Amino acid sequence: MIKAGSITKGMFLQWRGEPVLVVDKEFFNPGKGAAVVRLKLKGVKTGNVVREVLKTDEMVEEIEVYHRHVQFLYKTGNEFVFMDPHSYEQIEVGKNVVGEAEKYLQEGKEYILAVWEGEVISLKLPKKMVFTVVKTENAVRGDTVTGATKPAILENGMEVKVPLFIKKGEKIVINTETGEYVSRKN
Repeated sequence: MIKAGSITKGMFLQWRGEPVLVVDKEFFNPGKGAAVVRLKLKGVKTGNVVREVLKTDEMVEEIEVYHRHVQFLYKTGNEFVFMDPHSYEQIEVGKNVVGEAEKYLQEGKEYILAVWEGEVISLKLPKKMVFTVVKTENAVRGDTVTGATKPAILENGMEVKVPLFIKKGEKIVINTETGEYVSRKN
């Protein structure tokens, strides 16, 4: 058991008989009354997202999750195949577990799978990943507005806003939590 005030983003909890992932946490201290935390919880099995408000001293059950480092191999239908680099065991993970993270998967890259009671319940991406720009417009001389951006298509098909100086073929760093451009990869 853990106090609601100690909950962090990315933690796994047992909520109303179902394992959930804490997607977002916001601490709120009103002028009057007890401090509360606003949680955004995603059901691991159902994918449903619920918002809950708890007093910071309420107790919640944290579930023990085993993190397994794996390498992404390929996608087949609605299954994603990962391999444990130490035992060479292949693990198939369903699209319902991978979800929105699918667009960030790159063959041969390492990721972390969260396993609870022998079942894969979540895929954790690195906070930042490198992608190659495959299509973008050339910057026009004189476009020097501070913070000006243009659209760019990445190798995974994702479109992001990048600064004007980014050219086709360059490698850029993307924040996987927000899907936004971070920097140019040197």
